[in-house]
Amino acid sequence: MDFHSAESIENGVKVTSVKNFELPHVFDCGQCFRWNMQENGSYIGVALGRVIEVEKKENDLYIYNTSMKEFNELWINYFDLNRDYSAVKETLSKDPLLQKAVDFGYGIRLLQQDEFELTVSFIISSNNRIPMIKRAIENISKKWGSEIIYKGEKYYTFPTIQSLKNASLEDLQNCGVGFRARYIADTVEKIYESSKEEYKQFDLKTIKKLDDDDCHKALQNFMGIGPKVADCIMLFSMEKYTAFPVDVWVKKAMIYFYMAPDVSLKKIRDFGRDKFRELSGFAQQYLFYYARENKIQIE
Repeated sequence: MDFHSAESIENGVKVTSVKNFELPHVFDCGQCFRWNMQENGSYIGVALGRVIEVEKKENDLYIYNTSMKEFNELWINYFDLNRDYSAVKETLSKDPLLQKAVDFGYGIRLLQQDEFELTVSFIISSNNRIPMIKRAIENISKKWGSEIIYKGEKYYTFPTIQSLKNASLEDLQNCGVGFRARYIADTVEKIYESSKEEYKQFDLKTIKKLDDDDCHKALQNFMGIGPKVADCIMLFSMEKYTAFPVDVWVKKAMIYFYMAPDVSLKKIRDFGRDKFRELSGFAQQYLFYYARENKIQIE
């Protein structure tokens, strides 16, 4: 457990003596799109149908606009606070090359996000830039989500499957998702119908229970989901830690640290999973953050 205790405060919860938790490392490492830094260094995010603000003061974490009940039922798991990340980092740091990335992103934690939101969000992320991804997700949430007021500002929850089911291709395209509109519409339709026998293979709860390799294959049955997007969904919402998403930054990091420049994405994924085993997903996040923040270039 990576904290000492939690106590109720006015309009929130104070989590004392938090370890391995740095806000920019967690929220800016590519795993989430609905968290934004504020002028005072705190982050406000929309997650699990709620709006919360998270602030770090020395070694204590403050979560505002929540309660102890929600902390125990939602946020301990969402922030993966029961995991000992010191042990994770100690194991990964036995590799002297990876240790550089671990030391750089020492405050990263893997969030446990909603699988439906993550599925749609990472379909949007394919061949896309983060500002555009965030804008498209925000537009979708404004149109089909529910409004929440926090500190006088309007926020919007990510829409339910039922509400997004009614979105037309034109409506989705108007949200800025481009060619991915038909992927989203098809995916939402299949998930919506997954209670029926002929669509049961598209039930996300069932897919989440599969072993890691079968989960990876099952997610790729959705239109617009390839190996990398499937790995992201597995890692950030389905607790599949052998996932190893390979994007341009991870490819650069793996070539920089380990591999020849002409290696394929599949070989990079296989190499990473074989090398890091059950901690592959954690290793991937340290490598991604290190490569992107340091703007690694390869010949």
